Amino acid sequence: MDELTPGRYYASEQYLLPADEAETARLGLQHRVFSKSFENRISLAPLNLQSGGRVLESAAGTGIWALEFFKESSKNGIVLDMECIDISDKQFPQKFPPNVHFSVRSVIDLPAEWNSNFSYVHQRLLVLALDDSLWRKVISEFFRVLLPGGWLELVEIDTSCYRDYVGPCTNSLQSLALSMFAEKGIIVDMANYFPPLLEETGFVDVRCEVRRVRIGQSGENGYRSDEIGNFFRGLKRDVVNGGGYGIVRTEEDYEELLKGCELEWNIHSDEAYVYHYAFLARKP
Repeated sequence: MDELTPGRYYASEQYLLPADEAETARLGLQHRVFSKSFENRISLAPLNLQSGGRVLESAAGTGIWALEFFKESSKNGIVLDMECIDISDKQFPQKFPPNVHFSVRSVIDLPAEWNSNFSYVHQRLLVLALDDSLWRKVISEFFRVLLPGGWLELVEIDTSCYRDYVGPCTNSLQSLALSMFAEKGIIVDMANYFPPLLEETGFVDVRCEVRRVRIGQSGENGYRSDEIGNFFRGLKRDVVNGGGYGIVRTEEDYEELLKGCELEWNIHSDEAYVYHYAFLARKP
């Protein structure tokens, strides 16, 4: 295939999506859709936080979730102490309250002094960064840093764009994505993967909340087609490096495939959708 189009910044080889201005804008739109899909709630855990309580957000990215959660808690008279970590600071906000702390850290190796420190741990959208062995390390780390009685919330989007046949372009894109994810060990069947892993680690009260989210032209009840298209554009580096996985040959082929998918999603919005998952678990 052709050389990768310049201009996108990737924080690591492991994480498949970029960490640049275009991705920051996309994540802002995605945050809106996630919140709306869960009835305008940004947290589903049954929390009983008090002022001074410590909250950890992993894979903080732009900080949009953390800052909104902090603001919402403050309105209820609860001033939290929040740690927000990511492997890159490229998307960190420029301004934030003094009780919210951003730092560059890896979730697979949290500080030893964080043992039993947090009442709530939240992580969103890291499925494209971790294989089974890394997920096991991450869940173990979360268990370690949570206080007894503390809650973990993992929020993810599934890695497919349909459950029924939508069209030939969507079918080809799905084949490409599944081949790439299989090669990299990305977890696809999250609903059957996470609950047993959480219980095996020692968590209790494990449950999963699922929402089906439409893809269509207006994005009124979900994602606009171009928003999902831009998600897949962010995967171009690894599509290119993988030689197109037998589906596309050039970057131009890949772009044409995505445009074809967007057209199919606009036409068949009743069949095009993704799932949002929220996995909840408590440390006994």
